[in-house]
Amino acid sequence: MTSSSPTLGRVMRDIRKRKGWTLKQMSAKSGIPVSTLSKVEHDRLTLTYDKLQQVSRRLEIRMSDLFAEDSEDNAPPVTARRSIATMENAVQVTTDNYDYHYLCTDLRKKRMIPIVTRIRARSASEFGDLVRHHGEEFIYVMEGKIEVISEYYDPVTLEAGEGIYLDSTMGHAYVTAEGCDEAVVLGVCSSADDGLLDSLINLRD
Repeated sequence: MTSSSPTLGRVMRDIRKRKGWTLKQMSAKSGIPVSTLSKVEHDRLTLTYDKLQQVSRRLEIRMSDLFAEDSEDNAPPVTARRSIATMENAVQVTTDNYDYHYLCTDLRKKRMIPIVTRIRARSASEFGDLVRHHGEEFIYVMEGKIEVISEYYDPVTLEAGEGIYLDSTMGHAYVTAEGCDEAVVLGVCSSADDGLLDSLINLRD
């Protein structure tokens, strides 16, 4: 028996139905217009980082709960899990510097977080403060060219087909390299901490 990956729309709809709210009541609680909620629930629209944060705060739930819902909070450990990753099933989060597409969001408590990211920031000054989070990460350039800025190393330029593995607790940033407007990378973030997804989606990078 197979099940489709939960989209943001399905997650939002499940939360609303579990609480017994109408769309109008959900709108009043979350601060998101009814028309927007309807489009999100029907997977015709996604929410920006700021709106996801707003929903999380107003409904008093963790942001990671908006990425995958489980019918049983105390589900037994799974030893043979798998998930098919497609861009259609990815959950998109947009920030000032990046467009994130979180993959395999139907699996909870992952030790690895796969993300396809479109990089738009063009310089360290445009990017802002370096980011840090627990764990390690690997970034592989799929399209374009990027510059990797890190706390303890000189900047390095990577082209399509090249990658970098680094300690995520070290301050770091990814920006497009000179002459490149946008770049697309595949990233895999890993940590023994179950809160990795929460720490990633709460970064304003």
